[in-house]
Amino acid sequence: MSRDEGRVLGFIGAGPVGRTLATAFARAGQTVLVAHARLRATDEGPQALTWAESPDAIAERADLTFLTVPDDHIAAVCANVRWRSGTSVVHCSGATELAALATAAGAGAAVGGFHPLQMFANPAVALEGLAGCTVGIEAEAELADELDRLGQLIGLRPLRLPPGVRARYHASANYVGPFVIALLREASAIWQSFGADEAAAVAALAPLLRGTLAAAIDRGLAGGMGGCVARGDLGTVRAHLDAMDALGADEGALYRTLALRTVPLAVERGTLPEARATAIAAMLEPTR
Repeated sequence: MSRDEGRVLGFIGAGPVGRTLATAFARAGQTVLVAHARLRATDEGPQALTWAESPDAIAERADLTFLTVPDDHIAAVCANVRWRSGTSVVHCSGATELAALATAAGAGAAVGGFHPLQMFANPAVALEGLAGCTVGIEAEAELADELDRLGQLIGLRPLRLPPGVRARYHASANYVGPFVIALLREASAIWQSFGADEAAAVAALAPLLRGTLAAAIDRGLAGGMGGCVARGDLGTVRAHLDAMDALGADEGALYRTLALRTVPLAVERGTLPEARATAIAAMLEPTR
């Protein structure tokens, strides 16, 4: 029997992350136990999970336990569980350092981090989109190797994280996760100013978003850059600024901030001459 056969995985916390990962591992043939105060297996849909009575029951039976609780609660939850030496305890936070698992480490457990780069608003949607996602892994070598194998088992792409970079790593993910949704909200608000609703705006802009991502993957970030700045269209940039300033100071300021960040990319792409880049950058400087 391989070291992975017969392994029991435990989950303390059955929010969106816990439910998604627990179900994915169960589908992959792993024995999975889940502990949560309010939810029961009937909430999980077609995928059956085994529910434990308490976090201590998970720690008693699991070889590897995932703490899938909110970031601010990881240390406190960890401190209130009776851990066993020779087991492993892993949190699924992107930004939280492994020091939050000090109680488990003090009891002789190996500790680590296992953070899938995925949005978990809806567990069913997240589960179907899990394959191909990167998972940030931090642990000592033996546990890191095991977490690599577990990630690959459910279709994830392991990425080893060095100590001390978790907050930077996690902050970077916000730029292509929550911040994109915030920008879609900004765009939909502009559409609402001329009579469209949010649903219509998102439906119209989603193909553009998918096309933008496809272009960046295909040609690199600079190569995938399009738009009026990349073309050097001063008149269009000026029209955009007038329109955004007319909507409000915040709208104009946000447009300037984001458009300025596209100027170096357009120069790198080779479609924006330096002289025109200088002119566009000057036009985009924040108003006083």
